[in-house]
Amino acid sequence: MGRVTRLTFNPIRPAIEGLSRMKILHPHCWNASIAEAKAIQEQLRGYVITEDRLSAVQSVAGLDVGFDRAATLSRAAIAVLDFPTLELKEQSIAVTPTQFPYVPGLLSFREIPVILEALAKLAAMPDLLLCDGQGIAHPRRLGIAAHLGVLLDIPSIGVAKKRLVGWHGPVPDERGRWVALEHGGERIGAVLRTRVGVKPLYVSPGHRISLSTAIDFVMRCTTRFRLPETTRAAHRLASGT
Repeated sequence: MGRVTRLTFNPIRPAIEGLSRMKILHPHCWNASIAEAKAIQEQLRGYVITEDRLSAVQSVAGLDVGFDRAATLSRAAIAVLDFPTLELKEQSIAVTPTQFPYVPGLLSFREIPVILEALAKLAAMPDLLLCDGQGIAHPRRLGIAAHLGVLLDIPSIGVAKKRLVGWHGPVPDERGRWVALEHGGERIGAVLRTRVGVKPLYVSPGHRISLSTAIDFVMRCTTRFRLPETTRAAHRLASGT
């Protein structure tokens, strides 16, 4: 595959004033080829922490990124909820041109630039991010939740609706039950049943959180639906409903 379309976004030279105040660790160029993007992931995976290094969590955020019909515009929605009440505290939206193609395993290069724009509009950073995507349950152990967590040095969890890599056994049809997701001889996540009679979710640590704690937060953010309230709130904001 050839080189991707060049990106104009660069975290060192932010597009908006709020982004200039956001501390980004390990900044890198988003202007990358497929091979370069994979190399960046391989480098950043060394910074991922899968142990609990988080303070008291008083706010949790859901992230949702959508595209127009032609996929020429990317729209990121951030919904920040109080924890543990799950009441909406703050929200933001950002829209930017889509400048990276859809490539399995490289979702973060397509979506993080517009997510950073939306996060920069918040009055304060949330204590924990629940991302609609993978954490370390990824071929190079750097899905969008891990990538974003490392860049911002913020605790994050990947909560995906579909499996990207790995294998697992059957999941008991009981709320809160889970089985390990394995890949390459490693436990990379959990296949979690959040509601009886519906498909499970694929939960994996993103950054600064362990798998057991990630599962606990996902369940505490999930009420009577399959998806956590963080994800649902961000999706409603993104769709305008």
